[in-house]
Amino acid sequence: MTGTPGFIAKRLVQAREARGLTAVALADLVGVTSAAISNYERGKQSPSPEVLEKLAAALSLPHSFFIRPMRPLDMSKIAYRSMSSATKTARARAEARFFWLKEIAIYLAEYLDFPRVNLPTFEVPNDPLHITMGLVEQIAQETREYWNLGDGPIADCVLLLENNGAVVSRGDLSAETLDAFSQWPADDPHPYVFLGADKNSAVRSRFDSLHELGHLILHRNVDPRVFRNKTVHRLIENQCHRYASSFLLPASSFTNELWSPTLNAFLTLKPRWKAAIACMIKRSEELGILDDEMARRMWINLNRRGWRKEEPLDDRLPVERPRLLSRSIVMLVESGIKTKEQILADLALPAHDLESLTGLPNGYFGSDAEMGMPKLKARGGSGRVVSIARGRQS
Repeated sequence: MTGTPGFIAKRLVQAREARGLTAVALADLVGVTSAAISNYERGKQSPSPEVLEKLAAALSLPHSFFIRPMRPLDMSKIAYRSMSSATKTARARAEARFFWLKEIAIYLAEYLDFPRVNLPTFEVPNDPLHITMGLVEQIAQETREYWNLGDGPIADCVLLLENNGAVVSRGDLSAETLDAFSQWPADDPHPYVFLGADKNSAVRSRFDSLHELGHLILHRNVDPRVFRNKTVHRLIENQCHRYASSFLLPASSFTNELWSPTLNAFLTLKPRWKAAIACMIKRSEELGILDDEMARRMWINLNRRGWRKEEPLDDRLPVERPRLLSRSIVMLVESGIKTKEQILADLALPAHDLESLTGLPNGYFGSDAEMGMPKLKARGGSGRVVSIARGRQS
């Protein structure tokens, strides 16, 4: 059987994982054996043009995706919230889409100047066991001072990250324990943060973004093998939780504004600080405002009110959304450097994936049908743009 010239086996693996499919499930969709899928993915055999058409349709990707060369991108040392086996498939899906995100960012950086990386550098032990919570608290405060943020509420955490050189994306991660992840690649000057959109909570997403900032600042030089140790991984996560709460709710100003450590008081402060009530309870424990018994009763009362899963105002506070990549694409199009069709062709991704990863509104590129995306039949029949304008951070 004649194969497809230029077919890249790793692209098929990536596409399957990005869609959350097993090899068996994909084989069933396409109408071939799972052994055939295995041979395609291992590079032992190339699919015929007819089979490739079915693969493209089943995976909702253009044919060009499977022959687009893959950059040798650094995919090591990704900081995940959970390393449990329950999220293994979700991590594989996230990493495949994260690879696409990095390809998009690198492509856009060929035409645009992103904000320069401006994350502070501190003397932090390479061994997480030597990082104390006192040091974490100090570094969170010094990060605020480095960016001249004062001790008040942060207006927009995502914008803060983007303005200081991070590439941020937001999308569904399809796992209860996979809220967000981050990476500072060895082959890219820009750090990356991927925020989960599954729970669609503004306060939770803000905390997640600062948690990932904690990884970028505290754990950049930690040996990647350390992350695989469950005990140390738990410690690392707790350090980033502490960093996020310290950064979000500075000790002096938060304590001064908390007139009484009660659920009603926390609810009153929530729209100003844009922090979860649960986060404020934990912060009050960290600062000694609540002793163990007071905290225990507070958590019980939070649960009794039904606020564990969803708190008041969660449906009213707007979720912060990344804008760097979406503005980049709009700038390329509006400046006449690239058309929408050229961007889709260059990146070999369908409209819905590109819109999702960059934060563009649905339909910006037009429907995938209009762009010539394949559909599976039923069985049986130029120069650089100067820079990207920053948003305001107040």
